[in-house]
Amino acid sequence: MPYYRRVGEIPHKRHTQFRSPQGGLYAEELMGVEGFSADSALLYHRNLPTAIVDAVAVPDERGQLNPNHPLKPRSFRTQDLKFPGDADAVTDRRRLFGNADVTIGFAVATVPSPLYRNAAGDELFYVQGGSGTLETIYGALEIGDGDYVVIPTSCTYRVVPREPLRLLTIEARGHIGPPKRYLSSKGQFLEHSPYCERDIRGPSAPMLAEGEDVEVLVRHRAGLTRYTYANHPFDVVGWDGCLYPWVFNIDDFEPITGRVHQPPPVHQTFEGPNFVVCSFCPRKVDYHPESIPVPYNHANVDSDELMFYVRGNYEARKGSGIGIGSLSLHPSGFTHGPQPGAAEASIGADFFDETAVMVDTFAPLDLGEAAGASEDPGYAWTWSGRGPNR
Repeated sequence: MPYYRRVGEIPHKRHTQFRSPQGGLYAEELMGVEGFSADSALLYHRNLPTAIVDAVAVPDERGQLNPNHPLKPRSFRTQDLKFPGDADAVTDRRRLFGNADVTIGFAVATVPSPLYRNAAGDELFYVQGGSGTLETIYGALEIGDGDYVVIPTSCTYRVVPREPLRLLTIEARGHIGPPKRYLSSKGQFLEHSPYCERDIRGPSAPMLAEGEDVEVLVRHRAGLTRYTYANHPFDVVGWDGCLYPWVFNIDDFEPITGRVHQPPPVHQTFEGPNFVVCSFCPRKVDYHPESIPVPYNHANVDSDELMFYVRGNYEARKGSGIGIGSLSLHPSGFTHGPQPGAAEASIGADFFDETAVMVDTFAPLDLGEAAGASEDPGYAWTWSGRGPNR
C-alpha cells in the first residue's frame, strides 16, 4: 500500500527489544515484497510465527483450464452457478478463467472460511453483494457491497460472512496495487487520480486471537499445504508499515469524463502482473453535441477483455441477454463493440447508470470449470442475429 500505517503497540525503534508485560520478547516478523527492496510491514507476535507442528499436502481440485477455442466472444451467468448451503470463500471458490498471470473465480460464501494464506500472489475481491468481516493477521476489516478488497501475498486471513457474500475473486502471480501513474515518487496519490488515501480503509486494531494447534491452508506454487501452527497466527499485538490488506469501495471512484467517448484507461483502478482492473461507474457522459456515448467497435490486439456487470443497465450490451451478475469475455483477435442499435439509441444521453468491473489481461484467458457451467451459448451471435445455436 502506498502510505504508512501504524496499528496497536510497537517499540520506538525497529529491530530492538520489545517485551510483553511478563518480560518475554515479542517475536518480530518482517512481511516484505521484492526481497528487502520494496514495501513491507513489521509485525510483533506474542508467540513464534515459525512454530508449526504438522504440514500435510492437500489435493488441489480446481479442474483443468481449456483454451477459448474456437475463438469467440462469450457470456457467462454467475447467478447460475451452484454452491452448497455451507459454502465458504476459500475452499468453495469456483474457477472461471485463468492463465499464467491470474486466476479469476467466483464464490457465494455463507459460512466462515478456514484460515488461509496465498503465498503465490496478491488477491483482489470484488464484493457483488452481502456483508461480513475479513479477519487477518493485521486486524479485521468490515466488507460489503461494492468493496474492492486487496489482500497482500502471504497475509493469513479468513472470510466471515454476516449475510451471504457474492465475491468475484482475482488471484495474481505477483502484486496488485494502484496504477503507478496515479502515484507520486513518494507514493502519494496525485491530483488526477480518481481515488485517494481518504477513500481507503485499513485495519485499525489487532485481532489478538488465542488458540493452539491451529490449521492454516496455504496456496503456494507447488499446490496446497495445510500447516498446523502451535499457536493462533492472529496473535499480533501491533504492526506498522506500508504493506497490509485494505478496502476501497467502487462508489468512491470518481469517473473521468470528456466531450467525446473516453477509453478504458480512464477507468483503471488497479494494476497487476500483465493485467489491469477498471471500474465503470454511474457518470455524466459525452457532451460534444454530436457525440456517440457508447464505445466504438474496437479490436483487442493485445488483450482479452472481461466485463462483470454488477449494477444498473449497461448501455452497450442491451439486447444481448446480459444482466446483473453476468460476465462477458471479448478475446484478443475478435473485434467487438456495442450491440446492434445501441450506438444510435445512446445519442443524446447525458448520464449512464451502470456499474461494472473490467479485467483486461495481456495473455489469453483460458476457461475453467465454472465458465463451462454458466455459459450462454448464444452470445456470440447476438451481433448478427443468427448462428448455429439460433
